[in-house]
Amino acid sequence: MYRYDQYDQAMVDARVAEFRDQAQRRIDGKITEDQFKPLRLMNGLYLQLHAYMLRVAVPYGTLSSAQMHMLGDIADKYDRGYGHFTTRQNIQYNWIKLEDAGDILADLASVEMHAIQTSGNCIRNISSDHFAGAAADELVDPRPYAELLRQWSSFHPEFSYLPRKFKIAVIASKRDRAAMRLHDIGIEIVKNAAGEIGCAFYVGGGMGRTPMVAPLIRDFVPLDQLITYSEACLRVYNRYGRRDNKYKARIKILVHELGKDEYTRQVEEEFAHLLSQNIEPPLAELERIKTYFADPAFKADLPTQADRSNPAFAAWMDRNTHLHKVPGYVSVTISLKPVAGIPGDASADQIRLMAALAKDYSFDECRVTHAQNIVLPHVEIGRLYDLWQQLDAAGLSTPNLDRIDDIIACPGLDYCSLANARSIPVAQKISERFNANGKADTIGELKLKISGCINACGHHHAGHIGILGVDKKGTENYQLLLGGSEAEDTSLGKITGPGFDEAGIVDAVEKAADVYLAQRTDGERFLDTYRRIGMEPFKEAIYG
Repeated sequence: MYRYDQYDQAMVDARVAEFRDQAQRRIDGKITEDQFKPLRLMNGLYLQLHAYMLRVAVPYGTLSSAQMHMLGDIADKYDRGYGHFTTRQNIQYNWIKLEDAGDILADLASVEMHAIQTSGNCIRNISSDHFAGAAADELVDPRPYAELLRQWSSFHPEFSYLPRKFKIAVIASKRDRAAMRLHDIGIEIVKNAAGEIGCAFYVGGGMGRTPMVAPLIRDFVPLDQLITYSEACLRVYNRYGRRDNKYKARIKILVHELGKDEYTRQVEEEFAHLLSQNIEPPLAELERIKTYFADPAFKADLPTQADRSNPAFAAWMDRNTHLHKVPGYVSVTISLKPVAGIPGDASADQIRLMAALAKDYSFDECRVTHAQNIVLPHVEIGRLYDLWQQLDAAGLSTPNLDRIDDIIACPGLDYCSLANARSIPVAQKISERFNANGKADTIGELKLKISGCINACGHHHAGHIGILGVDKKGTENYQLLLGGSEAEDTSLGKITGPGFDEAGIVDAVEKAADVYLAQRTDGERFLDTYRRIGMEPFKEAIYG
């Protein structure tokens, strides 16, 4: 994984000292909250319902065991003993005291971490495939390219005050595990007919109030023009993006209103201009970065099968391991979704345990997934049972990856000042219901996502089943959506009809699942059945 050089460390240390002074001036009353707000947002600090929330950057989701261990220590020392892993592969702490913020940033800097550009109208944390560097189906490891983009975008003076926040994802597989086309810029590393490696650019995706799937604007950009083309896309947006209306400020609105062809024309024009300016980092810099992502010392001739005599272990192995590019290894997903648990939450002790397991079982590395779970990317198949036993003892062995109880959920009205409704209790009740009636086991792949407001931090538009919390005359109300997908078959869910109260939305989800169970053919996922039979059978069952 990437390690800071002297420039990285110097920049982060300088920011810590700067923010410590800014926070102290706010505590002393020398600046107002309005004056302090843009300063804290530049450092990932939000003021929520009950306390400050700090969002820590985890570039492309990759963590060392030392970094993961520090996240656990911060949870104990400065929060209430837990952290919340997010859909941008970051971690959030929900109970931060302002007087501790500088110390937390200093602790993060000691393990090459920070909270810079995790909020505000800038380029946010670059996300990627959580199986990057391990997946059997990837073309190359996308993380060096994500790291190059991170370095380019960090403190970029032209893009520090964009019309709105900006999110970029990079993948290198036809299987999209990063919701690439639902980003402001989605980059897929591809191979052209001549066998050359380059990038396909998708621009103008996003969720929130006006969800859109990003169109392809260029099918091949040479690798030595990656940064130049990215800058061209941002420059056109920065020039014309709406700053007078935050609801129309995202790049998806610009691409939609200009039209894909006109936006592309302007990007190509800007691209040609920038090529003449020679702003691209030398390929030698990319090659330098790649050295940090070299394969670990994989062993040869390892066992490729595990003893499956324990049924609980066999079920976990079937559901929570992923094919690795090297025989004898798998990638392991640690579920942070125990039955009736809070999706994405992990205790300080669990975080430190996962850090130790990453060191002992996965070459000192773990990943945060956009589905709010943790991955150990390189685990020997012959050691899986021992790993599973330790996870099981810590409440981390739930075998539910991509099932209806592997729920993505935002913090909702329990924490967030923007939310209209609670997300966490709904997720807990759905998990309890489907495990109690046994349907979680029989349904198979069904991705359920819950947002507590239209900002869509829970990605409800992209759920096979999505739930959106809204305010209905001062009462929490929940809309049900069907048919979304964040994968390579990207689609946006459609609202079924009138909303429900908390109990009613759980019943509605079960009725939708029952339609699927009655109508599915062999091998069909919930999404496949929905696309085949359409909305009407579901509406009839839900609304009678």
